[in-house]
Amino acid sequence: MLIDCDECEMRDTHACEDCIVTALLDRPAGAVIFDVEEERAIRVLQDGGLAPRTRFLPRAAGD
Repeated sequence: MLIDCDECEMRDTHACEDCIVTALLDRPAGAVIFDVEEERAIRVLQDGGLAPRTRFLPRAAGD
């Protein structure tokens, strides 16, 4: 899973405050890459209500 906050439509919105990336990493610069084991662990936390879902929404091309 690759999430680049600089490419997210939701950056600096209310949704950004409730995103797993912000919760874990406090809005990092550049892309965040989770390997398979990390992604699985994050989903377990999310499914258990212990971590927020990702709010990543890629920007449209050209924006």
